[in-house]
Amino acid sequence: MCHKTNSNEIPVVFKCQGDQLIGMIHQTIEKSSVGVLIIVGGLQYRVGSHRQFVLLARHLAKKGVSTMRFDVRGMGNSEGESRNFEQIDNDIRSAIDCFFEKCPELNHVILWGLCDAASAALFYGYQDVRVKGLVLLNPWIFTEIGSAKTVLKHYYLKRLISKDFWRKLFSLKFNYWCSFVTLIKFLRKIFISKAAYPAELDLPNRMRECIGKFHHQILFILSGNDLTANEFKEAIKNDNEWQKLLNHHRTSRFDITDADHTFSSSKWRQNVEITTTNWITTVALNLKNKERKQ
Repeated sequence: MCHKTNSNEIPVVFKCQGDQLIGMIHQTIEKSSVGVLIIVGGLQYRVGSHRQFVLLARHLAKKGVSTMRFDVRGMGNSEGESRNFEQIDNDIRSAIDCFFEKCPELNHVILWGLCDAASAALFYGYQDVRVKGLVLLNPWIFTEIGSAKTVLKHYYLKRLISKDFWRKLFSLKFNYWCSFVTLIKFLRKIFISKAAYPAELDLPNRMRECIGKFHHQILFILSGNDLTANEFKEAIKNDNEWQKLLNHHRTSRFDITDADHTFSSSKWRQNVEITTTNWITTVALNLKNKERKQ
């Protein structure tokens, strides 16, 4: 079922295990063999924060890359019960099926996700031969100990060198007891979590395994002013296996130093759009060259 609203934006309704899912395909006039599927994570729907997903999809379509964005079950306009990012493999597979049906010229798809949608893309990617690339923005790599360490390093230490902090402190407007209790909670998380959670169950290790199983190009886009991105950086910094994977020729990384979690300014969104487009152009060219040689 689909009805064209204009020359290249096509709303679609498709099934996933009995539930109806809603999506939008931004189809290029010039047919491309590589498309992008934008996966929505968290409490978001297919438009995205600050209309980011709409703007990105339109930008990619103008650059010759057909793009689809959709609501997973239980989110936005889609039916079904809501699920976390580790439970949407079937949603992603159904969306790719729909995408390929509506755009038969497609041979390959690149998964694009922000936060836990990036983690969902990573969990799914290696399972589907149609997926030939991943664009992962500020991946969700949460652990109790990692989160606590990140907050202490990137929030509390910054507060100590903040003029506003010392102004409040000396003006007696500072809530000493509340701040002390909060600090103790974070310290408890760091030391108690070490004993409570076996390392092999940690999300960072599971994500690392998925990268090892995915044998195609991966692009990481990381914000500089975001606790989720900072936790990811801290988690991988001293992990030799992570570093080997990230230093591999098929893995790229682009940092936007002052950007927040959702790239809320037009400047940051444009950086994401340009970086994504340039990277996809290179991936598409490499895939074409491989197909010619076969």
